[in-house]
Order: sequence, then C-alpha cells, then structure tokens
Amino acid sequence: MVALIIGVLLIAFCVFACLPAGMGLGWSADVINFLKGFAPFIAAFIGLVAVLIGIADMKDKREAKREEQLAAKAEKEAKSE
Repeated sequence: MVALIIGVLLIAFCVFACLPAGMGLGWSADVINFLKGFAPFIAAFIGLVAVLIGIADMKDKREAKREEQLAAKAEKEAKSE
C-alpha cells in the first residue's frame, strides 16, 4: 500500500513539474532534453536484454529437444526389453 501511495505521489510530482511555469515548475523543456539524451542509452540497454533473452531461449529449446530425444530413446529401450 505504501508503494502504491509513493508511486502516485511521484507521478503527480512528474505531472506538476512538467506543467507550464504559472501552474507548475515548468520543467517540460528540461524533461524533453533529458529524454532525448536518454533514448540511445535505454535503446541499447533494451537491445542487450533482448539479445540475452534470445540466447537463453535458444539454450532452453536445445535442452528441451535433447531431453525429448533422451525420453524417446528410453521409451524405445523400454519397449524392446
């Protein structure tokens, strides 16, 4: 519950900070500049995470295929006995 309240307060502050100077803090131009500078970093970070997830997924698929082959081989051996 506390986390929810803190989250709502932080979002409200963000909105207040981006309002024009008469009604808020007037930081909208600074926020836009920050987002412009932060975009390449966040894009690279998300891309790196996506590559790591893709590699882990390929490893999982390879392991699942290997387990299926071992199960099929064990089943054949059980039938032949």
